[in-house]
Amino acid sequence: MTLPAYDGFTGQYINGQWVSGTAGRVLEDRNPYDNTLLTEIAMAGCDDLDRAYEAARIAQRDWAMTLPKERAGIFHRALRLLDQRREEIISWVIRESGSTRMKATAEFEAIHAGMAEAASLPYLMHGLIMPVDRPGKEARVYRKPVGVIGVISPWNFPLHLSNRSVAPAIALGNAVVLKPASDTPVTGGLLLAKIYEEAGLPAGVLNVVIGAGSEIGDAFCAHPVPRIISFTGSTEVGQRIARVAAGSTRLKKLGLELGGNAPLVILDDADLGMAVEAALVGRFLHCGQICMSTNRIIVDAALHDDFLEAYCAAVSGIKYGDPNAPDTMVGPLCNTAQVRSVTSLIESGRQQGFDLRVSGEIDGRIVPPHVFAGVTNDSRLAQTEIFGPVAPVICAANEAQALTFANDTEYGLSSAIITGDEARGLRFAQGIEAGMTHINDITIHDYPHVMFGGEKNSGLGRFNGHWIVEEFTTDHLVTVQR
Repeated sequence: MTLPAYDGFTGQYINGQWVSGTAGRVLEDRNPYDNTLLTEIAMAGCDDLDRAYEAARIAQRDWAMTLPKERAGIFHRALRLLDQRREEIISWVIRESGSTRMKATAEFEAIHAGMAEAASLPYLMHGLIMPVDRPGKEARVYRKPVGVIGVISPWNFPLHLSNRSVAPAIALGNAVVLKPASDTPVTGGLLLAKIYEEAGLPAGVLNVVIGAGSEIGDAFCAHPVPRIISFTGSTEVGQRIARVAAGSTRLKKLGLELGGNAPLVILDDADLGMAVEAALVGRFLHCGQICMSTNRIIVDAALHDDFLEAYCAAVSGIKYGDPNAPDTMVGPLCNTAQVRSVTSLIESGRQQGFDLRVSGEIDGRIVPPHVFAGVTNDSRLAQTEIFGPVAPVICAANEAQALTFANDTEYGLSSAIITGDEARGLRFAQGIEAGMTHINDITIHDYPHVMFGGEKNSGLGRFNGHWIVEEFTTDHLVTVQR
């Protein structure tokens, strides 16, 4: 059965109602590839934010009391809707975020898997009965939802990275206020609200506010209602959120998934074809606009020249341009500010005299793949999270220097190693200062039941599986004296 397409993406979703924002400003939501107008949204002000948090606070009381099967049922119905609306959802991701069809399809599969995992979470809220050194006394630890969670999501994987927090929060009995990025208000929030509304989620359990970070961002984080702020985005903004939340009248827990500078380390015994493929996909998927994207390619000197020749040949064959074409790998960058940032980094690499092996003319928001060789690990090009289709290749004298280079960064999110010796790869992986390391694979992975999170300036807390249960619930000790 074909369902009528979702529409009405013109305002806020608060307490189960689609309403206009009161900020007095309109957000023009445009396709980053051809600049066509997708919708106009009346933006939220602080009054709208207050209403959203209050609606969430009230709705959460009853939602927390629902049976596990009722909460799981929401996700089972949402999964059926995803299947029925697959092409509609993928099309929105392409048009609003500039995602290629390849990446948008991968994002759809990620949210589908996340919904399926969320359906199991209501049954994981188990407690403990513990002995106490006193006759007739028992200690019981009950696991409960925390209450209201504020979620701020980014524009690069908007649907998935919103739902990665929203779905488990709701499944565990919390209510949510979601603020998506202004570049992706529909796929980052309003489209998700439509799906949950159609799946039968009660009013007020999920609320979506579309507003400028400069206008409602601080109020969102400092508001007294939310117990947790879950943020995915840049390290700079994450640090500001931590400062603002610390000044709130109510202490908050923070879940921060921040920037990355993922190294792909290619050791001297690596399979050359595997190394080239990992560096190609890991760097250029979604134009490199992924926190886990391969930001530095560190190659052992023994394999460096052969790798560089094969890699540049492969990168030169990448198709870039129209994101809706099925074989396009590199589409447009999401916004003009990102184009300026990437252009500046390319110019920095040129000025430092690095060897520009692959390049092309920038056309609007389409930045062709670039490859720099001879890059030094302490350079701006290597130390900056590029978030664009630019690949710095760094030569390491040996395995020890490769590990030093890999760890010489303020970030510690994802990483990967290519090697012909699994035991060697495991030893190397355990020396990397990162939350996640992948052996003989790309740096980009996020499975809904497997731990996800970073070290150093890449964030605080963990996502997925029982790790997110720990993050989004709280323990209550009750003792019984018989």
